[in-house]
Amino acid sequence: MLRLKDKVAIVTGGAQGIGLATAWRFAEEGARLAIVDANEAAGTRATDELAETTEAVFLKVDVSKRDQARQMAQAVHDHFGRIDVLINNAGILRDAQLLKMDEADFDAVIAVNLKGVFNCGQAVAEFMVAQGSGRIVNASSVVGLYGNFGQSNYVASKAGLIGMTRVWARELGRKGITVNAVAPGFIDTEMTAVLPKDIIAEMKKRIPATRMGTADEVAQAVLFLASPSSGYINGHVLTIDGGMTA
Repeated sequence: MLRLKDKVAIVTGGAQGIGLATAWRFAEEGARLAIVDANEAAGTRATDELAETTEAVFLKVDVSKRDQARQMAQAVHDHFGRIDVLINNAGILRDAQLLKMDEADFDAVIAVNLKGVFNCGQAVAEFMVAQGSGRIVNASSVVGLYGNFGQSNYVASKAGLIGMTRVWARELGRKGITVNAVAPGFIDTEMTAVLPKDIIAEMKKRIPATRMGTADEVAQAVLFLASPSSGYINGHVLTIDGGMTA
């Protein structure tokens, strides 16, 4: 039985990494997809490939812009007739230590990683409330739980996202909508591929599972929270970190 048969799902940051892995997992479970990303070339390529498995459309969106997020939600609803799932996965990094971080880099990360989630969540929730059902899954990070050196902006955005998830769960639960978050740990993606080998080796020592996670392992957790199986889970933060925060 397909867990998302005929459901309409929006995946922001869906052109690569965890977002793309999630989109593929959803497609295999019968969902119809809207891939939202700022990278038009990667987004178009991913959507063309997904379209061989399911109905899929691509929308180029800067989620930090409220008007673009609202236009995106309206376009998806106009095209599919409903919105069942929103995966707020879009995010960026601009790392630097506190004393070296530029204001522009701080603002950029907060704008995409936190305000972008607010923009998309608010826009999509209007349609979910009207239909009386929906699933929202926000992509946080384990660093939002324990902090991380050189990531004041990123950690602030991911910690704020956890708080916002819990607020939305309280506000939208009575409307038939669940809101949860995933907090991935050290995952093998394009983002981590650029790290020096000695840093990767050191990070693995801190993980009881002794390895990095995969994008598909995160996607499986997101799928669970987006599926009917998680109907009574609301306001939860699911860590996917190999025991790193145990």
